[in-house]
Amino acid sequence: MFRGKKYQDSVKLIDKSKLYDTSDAMELVIKTAKAKFDETVEAHIKLGVDSRHADQQVRGAIVLPHGTGKSVKVLVFAKGPKADEAQAAGADYVGDMDLVQKIQSENWFDFDVVVATPDMMGVVGRLGKVLGPKGLMPSPKAGTVTMDVTKAVNEIKAGKIEYRLDKTNIIHCPIGKVSFGAQKLQDNFTALVGAVVKAKPSAAKGQYLRSVVVTSTMGPGIKINQAKLG
Repeated sequence: MFRGKKYQDSVKLIDKSKLYDTSDAMELVIKTAKAKFDETVEAHIKLGVDSRHADQQVRGAIVLPHGTGKSVKVLVFAKGPKADEAQAAGADYVGDMDLVQKIQSENWFDFDVVVATPDMMGVVGRLGKVLGPKGLMPSPKAGTVTMDVTKAVNEIKAGKIEYRLDKTNIIHCPIGKVSFGAQKLQDNFTALVGAVVKAKPSAAKGQYLRSVVVTSTMGPGIKINQAKLG
């Protein structure tokens, strides 16, 4: 695979055989981000669990101390006073059957997060086949099935992210933008890792944090010394 000159220059700044301390890794991820746009910084955390087993699932949500740097569009399924509440909280789209039909008939996905009140889950369930694969299905674990729609919308707008295992037992999460600077990225990263460690399933055996890598959108991966992370 051919990589551009900027990428190759960035790779030279990294010692591939080294596991970096978090603070050094954040400095490096900024140095190696050479794109003309404000790149997103992501953490990729490989866990010593087996996602095929229900008792080894790792999933949850956390409000990053400094947000994600991305404006997030929130869709809320609610009716009556709860719909008014969602609107007042700043949700981008609020509705019930009308939105279900719009998604089904127009293949419309102009939103990043879906929140629903519990009474709407019967309706939202019809969208399981389309929302599920996109990771958009509301869930009580992520705090997106709730009667407190104001809190849910406020937290999402403030930088709440959901973390969940993929099929290869890796969690992929944004921790901010390059423009945040090393300290804010480190704060966000530490908060995310803390939440993932806290969510360790009791069925998980052996080493839990297998590998941790941070990378910017166009930059190379930087390995972090996971032994120092808990």
